[in-house]
Amino acid sequence: MSGFESFPLSPAIRKGVASSGYVRPFPIQAQAIGPLLERRNLIGQAKAGSGKTLAFGIPLVQSVDTSQGRVQALVLAPTRELAVQITLELQKIGSYTSVRVVTVYGGQSMNVQLDALRRGAHIVVGTPGRTIDHIKRGTLRLDSVRFVVLDEADVMLDMGFIDDVDFILDKTPANRQTALFSATMPRSIVQLSQRYVPDPVRAMVDQNEPSAETLEQFYARVERDQKLALLLDILEKENRKSAVVFCRTRYGTIRLARELERRFLSVASLHGDLSQRQRDHSMGLFRSGKADVLVATDVASRGIDVRQVDCVINYDVPEDPTVYFHRVGRTARAGDRGRSYTFVSWDEEGDFARIAALAKAPINPLREEDARKKPRPSLSSKGARPWRHGRGERHRGRPGRWRRYR
Repeated sequence: MSGFESFPLSPAIRKGVASSGYVRPFPIQAQAIGPLLERRNLIGQAKAGSGKTLAFGIPLVQSVDTSQGRVQALVLAPTRELAVQITLELQKIGSYTSVRVVTVYGGQSMNVQLDALRRGAHIVVGTPGRTIDHIKRGTLRLDSVRFVVLDEADVMLDMGFIDDVDFILDKTPANRQTALFSATMPRSIVQLSQRYVPDPVRAMVDQNEPSAETLEQFYARVERDQKLALLLDILEKENRKSAVVFCRTRYGTIRLARELERRFLSVASLHGDLSQRQRDHSMGLFRSGKADVLVATDVASRGIDVRQVDCVINYDVPEDPTVYFHRVGRTARAGDRGRSYTFVSWDEEGDFARIAALAKAPINPLREEDARKKPRPSLSSKGARPWRHGRGERHRGRPGRWRRYR
């Protein structure tokens, strides 16, 4: 397919797509846009950064009848950041139409959202919890909805949103068009699709894993107290416009951001203790380039679509192997190139081994010593679980020693 002109789009939407810089459809877009324009139900699977939002966004905006002032389309997303990102993309697509998009999510003033809904909305993008709040208040009616999208459905299930999704979809017409998009396709997603997406077209592109052609992946074996020095060395040598550094915990994120700021780096942080205004401010600094390093917990591994992210650094190895692929998917997006670096301390060897076993593209040693360096012996070999930084509690009167994690 040569370009988006192959699809039967209205002139206004065609102009919006072109002005947004989209020239040629990516594989998930090529497979999904046609069936969705034909009002078919669809299940789409593609890795992070592969253009899923545009794949459902174009048919969704085209389906809206702007002569009607009612909500006609609903998009559910698991996180605030992703909901905002989807809204921005839909607004770009519909920038030459009179389509109105409203975002509803927790952490933002309810009055702001009430005012926006009163002015009229054709498309609502929301997180499940706040969407339910508006439904119960009577400020959001879904009886005219013709198109529903469940984005990042695998994450919504992991976050326990299945009952909320049930409640919301029960408020929509039974003959609605439904699209379900997911980066992975576990059994739970298959069961979800059988419940909500009858007779779907399947647009399966690939797993949520970067390709070796666009993303170079490296690991380094390093003691915890040496991670900061290695991070500073990479940030200094990496020819980057921006980088995302992932930590496991909020406390680790705050502490690392402060350490980097002390070294006069322009840093923004993103974690669960921030208010929505603070989170928006951090993302605004990062997107605008005023901060070239974002230190974040895994709240940011979904919903950040910043094209200029040149590298991702896993300061801490994630316990869940799938989180690794979501993290590194923040770079090398939409055909761009990128790099990822993972710092592996001795007590993270098991978590990293599970990631390496699942990865199809190679994760290469950063330095020669990383390939031959052996991990320190783990207490697990003696029948006890290993000590973990930040998970135990210090022995009173014995600084530096940690209780065994059980």
